[in-house]
Amino acid sequence: MSLLDAPTEYDALEVLHELGCTDGLPVVIPTPDRVSRMVLATGFDPGLVLGVMGPLNGSATVEKVCIAAVMAGCIPDHAPVVVAAVRAVCQPEFDLTEMQATTHCTAPLTIVCGPARHVCGGIASGFGALGPGHRANASIGRALRLCMINIGGARPGSSDMALHGHPGKFTYCIAEDEERSPFPGLHTSFGYEPEQSAVVITGAEAPHSTIFAGNADDPDSAGKLLQAIALVIANPGSNNSQLRGGSVSVIMNPDHAQVIAAAGMTREDVQNELARRATISVGTLREVGSRMIPHDADVDDDDLLQVLKDPSRIIVFQAGGSGLYTMVMPSWCAGPHQNSIVHAEIELDQACEVPGMGDSPQQSMERSLN
Repeated sequence: MSLLDAPTEYDALEVLHELGCTDGLPVVIPTPDRVSRMVLATGFDPGLVLGVMGPLNGSATVEKVCIAAVMAGCIPDHAPVVVAAVRAVCQPEFDLTEMQATTHCTAPLTIVCGPARHVCGGIASGFGALGPGHRANASIGRALRLCMINIGGARPGSSDMALHGHPGKFTYCIAEDEERSPFPGLHTSFGYEPEQSAVVITGAEAPHSTIFAGNADDPDSAGKLLQAIALVIANPGSNNSQLRGGSVSVIMNPDHAQVIAAAGMTREDVQNELARRATISVGTLREVGSRMIPHDADVDDDDLLQVLKDPSRIIVFQAGGSGLYTMVMPSWCAGPHQNSIVHAEIELDQACEVPGMGDSPQQSMERSLN
């Protein structure tokens, strides 16, 4: 790996833009000192290969990942989460090459679970957690994207063939609001202990808003909420409805999660109910010109097809502010593994104390520029 040279940081930024190494926004210049401090925070050797990122099939070494993390604006506290996210998407089940090359707008949604939410820079799980204003969320998600660009080789119109893309392709990271949630930590659904930390990642579209005004006096309030969510999942124009597979992410706000809790329902109950309720009729598919209709002789227009036959493919967790809206993220559904959900442990005990972390912002700036 060769070093680039420029007389000033301004010139260095222009070089990175010209080489296509950015996401179009300004980046922090990855000087050797900044990168070495980020590597130190991971606790790993800089040459350790975390995986291979397609379509370029570049080796995601710790050093290269840390370069992306610096460019994205991460601080060393974020490094363990970025490393875990890269490990997760490099798993064969994620189909990263196919995902990067599809014409669909899919982007990796990173959900941070466990103690790392607080230890690694305070990753937001409340109001506006998917929007601007949260440094850790923005930087961690952006670091993964810069890895996908510079290690995986995804370039719009040549190897990244998304027709439109979506803003989550800049950054798409959120923490689970486990403390206020009626559900156990999402990571425990994938075999982790509550005291462990993990990232759960799936390819997702932008959030689809689902409005529901609960009524505490309505004994079927939970059923109506789930029906509203299921209808959004079964949107006739979505890949989920037409390909009938993949995964779906459901982010419940605290009010909606409490409606579910008041009904005595578990996360598994919610997954099962959504899978049962999210159906689409053969006639509706014909109306929208779908080519994915069963050709059995005895199929009628009124016959209902399940959008997701496997309830475990529906990710359900709490995040966001209290109010009227739950978010539903449909998915791509394609690739050899049909948009599988992947996960990886965040190894907090590997991190080393980084010299100078107690400095004032002015001292830190002076050190990084020298």
